[in-house]
Amino acid sequence: MKRRAFVTRSAVSAAAVSALAACTETAGTRTDASSRPRVNWRMATSWPLSLDTIYGGAETVCRRVSEMTNGRFSITPYAAGELVPALQVMDAVQGGTVECGHTASYYYIGKNPTLGFATTMPFGFTAQQQNAWLYQGGGLEAMQKVYSDFNIINFPAGNTGTQMGGWFKRQVNSLADLNGLKMRIPGLGGTIMAQMGVNVQVLPGAEVYLALERGAIDAAEWVGPYDDLKLGLHNAAEYYYYPGWWEPGATLDVLVNRSMWERLPPEYQQVFVTATVEANMMMLAQYDALNGQALQQLVEEGAVLSEFSQEIMERGEEISFGIYEENAQNNASFREVYESWLAFREVVYGWHQLNQLSFIRHSSRDRS
Repeated sequence: MKRRAFVTRSAVSAAAVSALAACTETAGTRTDASSRPRVNWRMATSWPLSLDTIYGGAETVCRRVSEMTNGRFSITPYAAGELVPALQVMDAVQGGTVECGHTASYYYIGKNPTLGFATTMPFGFTAQQQNAWLYQGGGLEAMQKVYSDFNIINFPAGNTGTQMGGWFKRQVNSLADLNGLKMRIPGLGGTIMAQMGVNVQVLPGAEVYLALERGAIDAAEWVGPYDDLKLGLHNAAEYYYYPGWWEPGATLDVLVNRSMWERLPPEYQQVFVTATVEANMMMLAQYDALNGQALQQLVEEGAVLSEFSQEIMERGEEISFGIYEENAQNNASFREVYESWLAFREVVYGWHQLNQLSFIRHSSRDRS
């Protein structure tokens, strides 16, 4: 079966899978249900338990898989560090140490820069646009092709929406203000910031607050108001910058060891994919519902909202697309995905600028 056909059918099979779970209610199908194999997997994650929304994406997948198979297919999630370090989830999945993991693909761009597209690209897609590209624009098939080189198959299983630009101990109004700044920022965003003079640090979420509070770093980005409030980052730095142009719609992935995936019964594969689609939608809905209130609390507690200057934004975009073009010249898989991504970006940006952005501008009740 072609990968795209499989993904498309899986993404819309929730009703069929629910029927599968419910079929044990009739006496004639109890034997069939009990004859399904018992499968027990472990899921390593890159997240601390304290971040209930992002770790909740992993929990959603595990819970729904169990519910839709009447407990026959069980997956146990583990917080960062319980099985493997936060930034080694991909290695653990590839090597078969665990069957699956919930993580951000851009943590692993050192293995192949193309992996960044699975999460988000600077000046790339919002969450809605990212989902359109992944599910309907060939993006997921393209990323699964890249992951196949690592004996992994990936599925989107969460999105944070557009992130904030992070917490800074001092104002950064110009490119000169970034020079020498020590900042926690992973992925391609970190690569770009490095070219803008920043001393980039990559730290897991559980270590960000202490590093910022103790002065080991001068700035840090994480996700957005709800998670940042939970980590207490506003107690370690005053200036809260926006927008997070390097993460306009960050997708979190479930990575599955491909050999173990292929041993699953087809119906369990369908269940699994349906659970990841649900987790992807639910995480974004949760963040959109929670971030506004959290932002108000942060401001009340002293956070100073600050917008990145046009100088920083323009330079960031210039560097971003320069890196994309260079990677496309040197990496065949990057070029293949980038060309598709860029063509989709042009079309979806045009549509949203015409329709959604004009609606937001004209429908705001705040005319001040």
